[in-house]
Amino acid sequence: MPLPTRYLRSPMAWAATAMLASLIVLALAGPLVWGAAADLPDPSAVLQGPSTAHPFGTDNLGRDLLARVLTATRPSLLLALAATAIGASTGILLGASTAVVGPRAHRLLAALINLLLAFPALLVALFLAVVFGAGAAGAMLALAVAGVPGFARLAQTLAAAVAGTDHLASARVLGLRRHRLLWRHVLPNIAEPLLLSATTAAGTSLVALSGLSFLGLGVQPPGYDWGQLLNQGLDRIYAQPLPALAPGLAILYAAVTFQLLGEVLAGGAARRSPADRADRTPRRRIAPSEPSEPSAPSGPSGPSAPSGPSGPDEDGLVLQVEELSVELPTPEGVIRPVRGVSLSLRPGEIVGLVGESGSGKSLTALAIADLLPERARVSHRTLRLLGADLDAMTPKQRDQHLATGLAMVFQNPATALNPSLRIATQLTEAPRTHLGTSRTQALRDAADALQRVALSPALLRSRPHQLSGGQRQRVMIAAGLMMRPGLIIADEPTTALDTTVQRQITELLSDLRRDTSAAVLFISHDIALVSGFCERVLVMYAGSVVETLPADRLATAARHPYTRALVASVPDLTADRDRPLPTVAGAPPDPIALTPGCPFEPRCPYRQDRCARETPQLDDVDALQRVACWYPPPAPAETDRATEPTEHQVEADPS
Repeated sequence: MPLPTRYLRSPMAWAATAMLASLIVLALAGPLVWGAAADLPDPSAVLQGPSTAHPFGTDNLGRDLLARVLTATRPSLLLALAATAIGASTGILLGASTAVVGPRAHRLLAALINLLLAFPALLVALFLAVVFGAGAAGAMLALAVAGVPGFARLAQTLAAAVAGTDHLASARVLGLRRHRLLWRHVLPNIAEPLLLSATTAAGTSLVALSGLSFLGLGVQPPGYDWGQLLNQGLDRIYAQPLPALAPGLAILYAAVTFQLLGEVLAGGAARRSPADRADRTPRRRIAPSEPSEPSAPSGPSGPSAPSGPSGPDEDGLVLQVEELSVELPTPEGVIRPVRGVSLSLRPGEIVGLVGESGSGKSLTALAIADLLPERARVSHRTLRLLGADLDAMTPKQRDQHLATGLAMVFQNPATALNPSLRIATQLTEAPRTHLGTSRTQALRDAADALQRVALSPALLRSRPHQLSGGQRQRVMIAAGLMMRPGLIIADEPTTALDTTVQRQITELLSDLRRDTSAAVLFISHDIALVSGFCERVLVMYAGSVVETLPADRLATAARHPYTRALVASVPDLTADRDRPLPTVAGAPPDPIALTPGCPFEPRCPYRQDRCARETPQLDDVDALQRVACWYPPPAPAETDRATEPTEHQVEADPS
């Protein structure tokens, strides 16, 4: 992991660099320079103490101990690094796999890791060294196996944080296989702390391996490492301590080197925040004439269309959902955040889904996209996308159909895009996986997709942290366009953006809907934005749809009291600024302890006795509007007509 120049200015960094360089030089040059002297016996100089000819003395065959210590650098380091590499790679793959496997395999892997951690690593290494047999290979494998549980637990913990991110959910929507999820979306995002841990573990492995050789379980004669040299010099430690201290000091020196290196890398990583990287990343201007820039054909053709089914069903519906429910088990009990939701979208239609936070909007979208947590239970009567019944498909077919027919635009593009991959990789991954598109053609399609969302193809070389919030959101939309989906689910895509960028994003979605005939399910809590952008609106409360109506009726003809309360809470520039803004009185019901009757009854100003006993169902107001309310108040226009005096009353009134 490269370190910025300013980190190398610290004394600790310079010390670690110098010590590491000395070990590398000794490992490479030691056997070449001192190998002959280390193996040359001298019967006339047996067991001599330190002298000018032999600074560290000689062993029982008269061989120079300084030469042997220097020559032993290579086998000592290689065995320690090999044990660390094998243990780290195995443990990391074992632990990181828990983020991409199914629920049953996840539980089995977690149980296995917990079981392995129950045994102390040093005792495991000693036991396995005996089982594998005394020798360098046996000791190295024993240490590698003993190091697996620690790396597995660390990787499992880090991967659990990545498993809940939007960018991994986006990759799942693309239908990527598990090994691609692991190598492209999990491991790159946890590599830094794992590398730091492996660096410090190398020092620990060196000490442990030397200990096994000291006990006679490691390197065997005629080979030697620092641990065996320490064992050979121990008998003379009281008379001539230097022959015993020299290999011990070498072990200490190498272990401290790896520890210092780990500390320097950790200190550098702690200072390299995403914002810091973004501020210091040079923005390279790319000239249009550069040959490496992927060419983007102009015109409305767009990316190549997928070969799978992309049209609506025989009823003209892109999406048809009936009686969708979601259950989530919790320690307090099972909750049902989504209850009996039904909705449908036609080609080119923009439907808004609004409600307070916690009303079930996002969970409804995630259930449609098959992105709910593994513990969630989903039930429905009908779930059809682009004319295909998702229940009639195998899991592989369903993933393929969702990947090519549906696109998700998440609320926070900073987490929805993989921070470790370039934009080009993230845009081309889906068509290359599902359509077999060549890399060159996929780059052309990606450049065209960026142009369609008003971005320069030069951004293909950038990473997400180099883009602004609006640019990242446009990249997310461009990623969805790469497969020409029939349905785009936009889950609050403008929440984190300013008003100007909000308008740009909604105009972009509207233009794309017009050009591609894709249906858009637009989830938001912004009533004003939805009423001006969508054609039809579904209002959700406590996991259920309580009203559906055309968007142009939202402000003037809403019939459900909850919908009216939401509309009334929208700030108005003409409102009296001395009065507090109106809010929806009360709080949403507890999803665990739901009571009979209408869920909005405790907050409703029109409630009656029946509302507390019976739950209302959606009923037709007219051909375009439905409401779930026992006593829906009349529309404001109807109220005005009812209170307007009749012609007879006007004539009878002397005034």
